Amino acid sequence: MKKIVIIALGLVMGTTTFAQEIETTVSADVVSNYIWRGLDLGDVSLQPTLGIGYEGLSLTAWGNVGISNPNDTKELDLTLGYTIGGFNIGITDYWTNDGGDPEARYFKYDAHGTNHVFEANIGYDFGVASVQWFTNFAGNDGVNKDGKRAYSSYMEVNVPFKLSAIDWTATAGAVPYATDFYGTSGFAVTNLSLRASKDIKVTDSFSIPIFGQFVGNPCSQKAYLVFGLTLQP
Repeated sequence: MKKIVIIALGLVMGTTTFAQEIETTVSADVVSNYIWRGLDLGDVSLQPTLGIGYEGLSLTAWGNVGISNPNDTKELDLTLGYTIGGFNIGITDYWTNDGGDPEARYFKYDAHGTNHVFEANIGYDFGVASVQWFTNFAGNDGVNKDGKRAYSSYMEVNVPFKLSAIDWTATAGAVPYATDFYGTSGFAVTNLSLRASKDIKVTDSFSIPIFGQFVGNPCSQKAYLVFGLTLQP
């Protein structure tokens, strides 16, 4: 009986320790425009996030729904990622209500009739800068000039810095080859942005992160100024 009690206590303590080490993320962004990799995907939007992480492994759900325009893109993304040191890899399942399935069914995964796009990413954070590469490998991907699956890709460099007690990030992103997924006919720079973020203190124990971001897309010849704030426990 003593052995059973000891084993039970050990399991309880181990489970408690494991639970304490799990990181949970619950938040929601409110943005004036939904701009993704230099592409305009909507007006004022609500973007909730729910995620868990343990020892570098993470599973995150992210969504988007239009506030000012209910006809804007509705989106639900699931990302499984792993980070060790500065190195990271991941797979994302993007789903939107626009795509190969006109009925926008979430659980439809037909090869040529789904609204899901599956993307793999790999990157490294050097501290002074980070680099990322993303490639679509399945689902409702775009096509190239020959009408074949493009395996649409996007690469990005981010440089964080601090100026006047504000956190800044400079970003340069490009599409390496032709794909109608990003609206490019070859190599094209689609995202040049500068983002500033700061926590606004409301009380001694509560603050609201806000950000402003200028985004330019040399490929489409468009530019955007975005404001956003994050709500979190």
